[in-house]
Amino acid sequence: MLEELKQEVWEMNSELPKQGLVTMTSGNVSGRDPETGYVVIKPSGMSFEEMRPADMIVTDSQGNVVEGDLKPSVDLGNHLYIYRHRSDINGIVHTHSNYATSFAVLGQPIPSDLTAIADEFGGEIPCSDYADNQGDNIGRAILTAITKAPAVLLRNHGVFAFGPSPAAALKAAVMVEDVAKTVHLALLRGTPKELPPEEIGKWWDRYHHRYGQR
Repeated sequence: MLEELKQEVWEMNSELPKQGLVTMTSGNVSGRDPETGYVVIKPSGMSFEEMRPADMIVTDSQGNVVEGDLKPSVDLGNHLYIYRHRSDINGIVHTHSNYATSFAVLGQPIPSDLTAIADEFGGEIPCSDYADNQGDNIGRAILTAITKAPAVLLRNHGVFAFGPSPAAALKAAVMVEDVAKTVHLALLRGTPKELPPEEIGKWWDRYHHRYGQR
């Protein structure tokens, strides 16, 4: 069932430690099949190095396991809440990557100080209010904070990144950490200047409409 999606979700989960976004077994990637509404996610607490595509768990939109013998990630409910409320999102990545999470610890967004932030995120990367791990509280906090940017910092917790596919969500998660590191380093040296809205619009438009091969 959903062999291509399971392969992609496994590959994107395998990229998390390679990209330096996670340690040990933390973090996860999921993907949703738009036709069935089924969601594929990694097993809970399993080493990234040991995981195989066959280990991925398939659930329905309410979290009932459709295929798989292992327990799904404990973050499954947060992913499902976002999927149920955003039909345009079919891939979600959750990490505790250090530089981005340092902003989340402070309850601060990552300001739009870089053209790379304007390109990928269209403005600052928002930070949500704190949410505990009960029920749908995390999912609600993320949805409330979502802007144009394909990522949200969850206060005192970490990063949630989104996209039309697991691969796109992974790219957003990698970019969040990259720009967070640059802004962090700039803050150590002085006071960065944010790009004005009209400049952000120029960079976002070029990146999303003219960059790359179409």
